Amino acid sequence: MTPNRYDPLIEFLQENLELSDSDLAIALRHAEPDPGPLPMILWKYGLVTIEQLNQIYDWLEGKK
Repeated sequence: MTPNRYDPLIEFLQENLELSDSDLAIALRHAEPDPGPLPMILWKYGLVTIEQLNQIYDWLEGKK
């Protein structure tokens, strides 16, 4: 299995925001035809709140 570019983000989402595997599967499925930032796809489909979206972007900013 090859590492996915989303692996560190998915780990963060599961451990810190407690997103389920099914929620992540939905977002990743929608990321295929609608390429965009995964956090925005999660928010667009109602899988995270605006507060959680901010947490995600804060975490991503810390990874730079």
